[in-house]
Amino acid sequence: MSTINSVNTKRVWVVVLGDIGRSPRMQNHVKSFAENGYLVEVIGYVESRVNQEIASDPRVNVNKLTSFPELQLPRLVKYIFKIFWIILSMLSIFFSIKKADILMLQNPPGIPALALCYLYCKVVKAKFIIDWHNYSWTIMALESSPKSPVVRFAKTIEYYFGRKSDLNFCVTEAMRQDLLENYDIEATVLYDRPPEKFQSVSVDKKHEIFQKLAKLYPEFRSLDKYDEMTAFTVTNSKGEIKLRDDRPGLIVSSTSWTPDEDFQILLDALIQYDQIAVNDDVNYPKLICVITGKGPQKAMYQQKIIDHKLKFVKILTPWLENEDYPLMLASADLGVCLHYSSSGLDLPMKVVDMFGCGLPVCAMNFKCLHELVIDGKNGFVFNEAKELSDHLTNWFYGFPGNVALSAMKDEFSRNLKKFQSLRWTENWKRIVLNRL
Repeated sequence: MSTINSVNTKRVWVVVLGDIGRSPRMQNHVKSFAENGYLVEVIGYVESRVNQEIASDPRVNVNKLTSFPELQLPRLVKYIFKIFWIILSMLSIFFSIKKADILMLQNPPGIPALALCYLYCKVVKAKFIIDWHNYSWTIMALESSPKSPVVRFAKTIEYYFGRKSDLNFCVTEAMRQDLLENYDIEATVLYDRPPEKFQSVSVDKKHEIFQKLAKLYPEFRSLDKYDEMTAFTVTNSKGEIKLRDDRPGLIVSSTSWTPDEDFQILLDALIQYDQIAVNDDVNYPKLICVITGKGPQKAMYQQKIIDHKLKFVKILTPWLENEDYPLMLASADLGVCLHYSSSGLDLPMKVVDMFGCGLPVCAMNFKCLHELVIDGKNGFVFNEAKELSDHLTNWFYGFPGNVALSAMKDEFSRNLKKFQSLRWTENWKRIVLNRL
């Protein structure tokens, strides 16, 4: 725990009722609080590695919630037991660390954290801040129904305690309007912006990540089997690293392998691309599709990938470390986002990261996506597999030297550079710091 002491330094609790390592926006909040002189207590689950910048910061202390044990119980009974388990786990931390001056809670998940955090702030007179990423009840409704008694109860709890907060931030203008019009909650839009680590990289850096992956995946190795070559890069006679003219196309996507990110759409699109490329291998390159992430449906889809035996498409599902993920995005030719908002009011952080690396994106369309992805300007939108397949075949036709696409790619590049000009740190100071 931090050894820094100052009577003038305020202490901030950042509460995440989820995996801290897979909560990039909240980790960005933590980093910004620490950079601006606050002592930060992070409370959440530690199931994957926390950002090293946070873990090594003497102003930041990570407090690990205890995971609920896997019990064979009826669904409703298990849910009730889990709520009580979370309450006890959170209270054990609340009473073991120094009191907060400010508490920021990620929502969702908001049950029972909203009620517990509000009551804590009321007792110790701390400022209660909610960062709205989505709604808990809409996510719960994906597995049951909006009319379910449990979902309706969650909705009531969410907005009763949501109105008790002192300050609210949200991820889109559409969510700000919805909170105000339907729940009388005033929020400030804090768009996600890419941290500095998500940026365009040189060919040399791309070569490094390709070499690293080539040690694990033969698809990244050069057929020539020289150490200085990969399937994507080659060292010329002058010792310079260049992209190969005969390289495959590289697609990258990140998914939680859950129903709200339907991987079947991407799989069907890749199957359609494979069928077209097999019959026209002069104009269509082979594709390597790198899918990162963890989740409940991963094993099922890995088996489907094996069963389809695609000839022109290779689908890999590695787990990339924090330092490798930005390099992977910056080295790809096209990103794919399968996120479909349960509320229609949040935006996918993964697209922000891709844009930060200068990577155009094909994104699943939903209500407020236009606040981030502008079709034909910085990426493409799609509604079903055939549309995504069409985007893939158009983008990779004649790859990598399709002159007909050069004007569009130049426009994408200009628009993405403009997006890259505003980073998280500057945006956070302008919007959050002045309101604390």
